[in-house]
Amino acid sequence: MVIPYKDTQGSKKSQVRQMFDNIAFRYDFLNHFLSMGIDNFWRRKAISKIKHIKSGIVLDVATGTGDLAITTAKRTKLDIIGIDLSENMLSIGREKIEKKGFAQRIKLQQGDSEGIQFPDAHFDAITVAFGVRNFENLDKGLSEMYRVLKPGGKVVVLEFSKPKYFPVKQIYYFYFRKILPFIGRFISKDRAAYTYLPESVESFPDGKAFLEHLTKAGFVQNTCKSMTFGIVNLYTGDKI
Repeated sequence: MVIPYKDTQGSKKSQVRQMFDNIAFRYDFLNHFLSMGIDNFWRRKAISKIKHIKSGIVLDVATGTGDLAITTAKRTKLDIIGIDLSENMLSIGREKIEKKGFAQRIKLQQGDSEGIQFPDAHFDAITVAFGVRNFENLDKGLSEMYRVLKPGGKVVVLEFSKPKYFPVKQIYYFYFRKILPFIGRFISKDRAAYTYLPESVESFPDGKAFLEHLTKAGFVQNTCKSMTFGIVNLYTGDKI
């Protein structure tokens, strides 16, 4: 199991919480800077998968500072609840949401994706952006998402992938392994966080392997769409 702090005791879950608490103050800047702004396009594509839902509540898992929740509020009429392990990330997210005028529609609260604090069949859709690879137990997290999703609801997952073709593959791995960790360490002051990022992406079961995990959790009609030369995958699944 890939963890952020290899020389530290503690579960992956506790280390992930610590890592995001540590880098919260620079997280948004680094997200947009290191992705060169493409992350906004990825989020819009993800939300296009639930635009057909005219009313209801979305659960945004691993919401972080709320960027996907804000995109959802801008592009749909849905209300959103975001959960995350890191209170520091949530605090920054609440400030952003207040400034953008979405405080009535978006509520952020601390929560664990592997023990979601809501009843069965509670949400009309579930979204996750770049969070599932941080789950300590992937299958448990997906099963919990299935449990709280209403029949007829949809899950939408954005996650980094591994490009397979020359020259994107070579450029991607050089950037991910060399440039991104250096910039991330310099700006965030956390030596481990942006080394953990490429390691967690490389160890994540992407593509067909992740679709198998969705199927195992109970989701059907599962799809995977590769975007930006295979850097990111957009997954969807339904609950019947």
